[in-house]
Formats: sequence, C-alpha cells, structure tokens
Amino acid sequence: MNPFHDDDPKRFIADFFTSFTKELLHSDDDPALIVDRYHTPDIVQVADGNRMDRDKLIAHTRPLRKTRPEGRMDVHEAVADGDQLAARYTLYVHTRNRDLAMEVCFFGRFAPDGRMRQAHILTRTVPGDTTSGAKVPA
Repeated sequence: MNPFHDDDPKRFIADFFTSFTKELLHSDDDPALIVDRYHTPDIVQVADGNRMDRDKLIAHTRPLRKTRPEGRMDVHEAVADGDQLAARYTLYVHTRNRDLAMEVCFFGRFAPDGRMRQAHILTRTVPGDTTSGAKVPA
C-alpha cells in the first residue's frame, strides 16, 4: 500500500515535518501522543549517526518545547517508491540566540497510514541567507 496516497513527495515530506513541528510546539498534548501520531512504535531514526528509538525521540522533543524555535524548509527534491521516500531540503531555524541553515538529506520508510517507521538523516550546516526559502506555517 502507498503511504503517500499519490501525494507529491515534496509536498508530503514538507507537510509531514511542518504538521509534526506545529503540533509539537503549539499543542498542550503530551509529547508522546504527538510522536505516536507521526511515528510507528518501532521507529528508528538515525540522524548524523545518532540513533533514536521512540523513547529517545520523545525525550528529544522536550528541549524543543522549551526553546520553541521558528523554522521553515525549502524542499529541493524528493522521490518516493513504495513506502520509501528520499528528499533533499534546506531547513532554516531561528532561535532567540541564533539563525541556522542546514542542508538535509533524508531517507525514510513510512507505514501505510503515513507514519514514519524508519529514517536516516544526514545534515550539514550551510552558510548563507537564512531568510530565504519557503516559510513553514506557524
């Protein structure tokens, strides 16, 4: 079954992360409930060599809720095949203390209901204008 429901892969990945981040930062729901809405119980996410399972992912959300960064992403390319999606995008993050732009290479697998079940993410900080790119709705 196609978890992307024939959505454009660029739109799917942008909507996935935008919606997840919006709920996480602007909802009073328990972070575990939000993580579970977007990830399967057996989620394994490896970001720059750091492995996170469900419990570590939930723990990772707590500092985000405190700092409440603003962000947006510009998806440059994305392709889907079956339950797999690969994308390259630039993530722009603004906090009280700094602005940051990161190039992200994402390789993931999704469950039929659209929840993420596995991800490998590689990032690198990029110099440049952190004000460009498509704004993620708040």
